[in-house]
Amino acid sequence: MMRLALLTVAVIGLAACGEKPQTAAGVKSDTAAFQGTNNAFNAPGWKAGDKTAWEQQLKTRAQAGQNEYNRVK
Repeated sequence: MMRLALLTVAVIGLAACGEKPQTAAGVKSDTAAFQGTNNAFNAPGWKAGDKTAWEQQLKTRAQAGQNEYNRVK
């Protein structure tokens, strides 16, 4: 009975060593974020390829209460 318990613990312990390494190989893009995408889910008032409009849209989002803690106060 003790052998079975030790064997079980050893198998479980060795199974934990078999995990594959996780690398940060996300989506790689060769274009800038402000260049946009080809979908209809863009914010109103933003034009693809306009860097100043992109930056202004980010500022507006941050000030308009995108962060929940700003609205809770």
